[in-house]
Amino acid sequence: MFVVATAGHVDHGKSTLVRALTGMEPDRWAEERRRGMTIDLGFAWTTLPSGATIAFVDVPGHERFVPNMLAGVGPVPAALLVVAADEGWMPQSAEHLAALDALGVGYGLLVVTRADLADPAPAAERARAEIAASSLGAVETVAVSGLTGAGLPELRSALDRLTARLPAPTVDAPVRLWVDRSFTVRGSGTVVTGTLGAGRLRVGDELELAGADEPVRVRGLHSLGEARPEAEAVARVAVNLRGTHRDRLGRGDALLTPGRFHHSDVIDVRLTGDPAADLPATLTLHVGSAAVPVRVRPLGADTVRLRLAHPLPLLVGDRALLRDPGRHHVAGGVRVLDVAPPPLSRRGAAAARATVLADLDGRPDLAGELRRRRLVRAGALRRMGVPVQATPVAGDWLADPAHWRRLGEQLTEEVGRYAREHPLEPGMPVDALRQRLALPDRALVEALIRPPLRVHAGRIGTATVDALPEPVARAVQRVRAEYADRPFRAPEADRLVDLGLGPREIGAAVRAGALLRLADTVVLLPDALDAAVAVLATLPQPFTLSAARQALDTTRRVAVPLLELLDRRGATRRLPDDARVVVT
Repeated sequence: MFVVATAGHVDHGKSTLVRALTGMEPDRWAEERRRGMTIDLGFAWTTLPSGATIAFVDVPGHERFVPNMLAGVGPVPAALLVVAADEGWMPQSAEHLAALDALGVGYGLLVVTRADLADPAPAAERARAEIAASSLGAVETVAVSGLTGAGLPELRSALDRLTARLPAPTVDAPVRLWVDRSFTVRGSGTVVTGTLGAGRLRVGDELELAGADEPVRVRGLHSLGEARPEAEAVARVAVNLRGTHRDRLGRGDALLTPGRFHHSDVIDVRLTGDPAADLPATLTLHVGSAAVPVRVRPLGADTVRLRLAHPLPLLVGDRALLRDPGRHHVAGGVRVLDVAPPPLSRRGAAAARATVLADLDGRPDLAGELRRRRLVRAGALRRMGVPVQATPVAGDWLADPAHWRRLGEQLTEEVGRYAREHPLEPGMPVDALRQRLALPDRALVEALIRPPLRVHAGRIGTATVDALPEPVARAVQRVRAEYADRPFRAPEADRLVDLGLGPREIGAAVRAGALLRLADTVVLLPDALDAAVAVLATLPQPFTLSAARQALDTTRRVAVPLLELLDRRGATRRLPDDARVVVT
């Protein structure tokens, strides 16, 4: 299916044209048919000569109903710009074209209607000149009469050529269905309609109502008047929602794939149209079928920050329109550059931000987003519309490579500084380091650790003897000198105190691998374990505690915890009669 919106001045025959092409009545309200003037959106469809189906969103042309027109045009990829031969280019022709241009609509046809009342050539020439300067560029032109049917076959063929040029929709994208109608069907409940521009909907799908916490479920789907199990973009769809009251949603709301959209109330955008400095402080932002008041803060010559009256599900690269409803004036189009911009809280922040935005073009760019944000969750980027093809550094955290390297260097410096300032502590607490590096998650701290640093019991430090404070290193050297010829003898508690090795100093030496702790005040040199196994292997197997003590030339105070440690490490095995064997 292809979806095309009409556009043009009031009473130039848009609805008559749709009626003639489809045989359907696009005006839904009795008031519209009585007055002969479209007030709200109308919908109709037909089959083209190629067999393709085309659906029309018929929009009102009167200036009082421009917001309704924008709700219909916003989500569609192409437009049928209608100009009457007997009246030619008119004010709403210009405003509708300005809206199409602002929204970046790049595909369309010019249809000159009422060709039975006047020569269509002058109107066509003026209209083509106006359209050529817009996003539509050069367009094919067809002259028709909705009353006599003249030119309708040529128009159908031109529509076939138009639809053949439209880009293929992205059916595997997340759904964002802007609601343009909401009503109740007896026996079915709430039904909403909209143009599905991307993605796929299925009966039973769970969706998210933008701005609401509760999920909604698709009870039924209709497209072109028929019930369907699923619908793919691009399509006009009617969605029956299970258990959702009509009052909960209406035009301007959106149905979303859960968790795939960022809800933005502040955005940075690039303008096309009026200079940023000339914009009034308040305007209305039209995007999709939504119309939201915004406050405007100029940043650069063509960039502004918009503060929305309520959040919308927006993506980087979205096209939207700014309009001054008081002056009935399209202030210009916008292209969304950032849906989660940083606050502007310091002097000069706005100018600095304008410099950053000057290099953005509204196309999602993973490397650029990482460079600007430094650290960001992959899910957050996807919700902004940025494709993620990078390996997280921790959990789902992504990092700019250069920033990640700088963080690693800073971590090493901070740990070294902490060790110098707190020499007897077992390393720097992870949370303290997280705060010092301004990291949002302690998992990022642990991911930055590289040897010789290590994390133990919530602290980060080194495992080298060189890291010992000079007094502790000197005391360890004295132990090594005194017990070099009797490695399985341990200094008594009072001797440790004489050497300057209290509990904190012993703990630091043990962590650095300079001493081996068997019990609270029982320490040996670190190579004692391997040496003990070598001695015990020479004994007749199995051996007793007494035999081990004598062979090691030590006391029971040392032998008992030493053998227990060897048991735990699997170097020896204790037998049921309390004898042991060396495990080879």
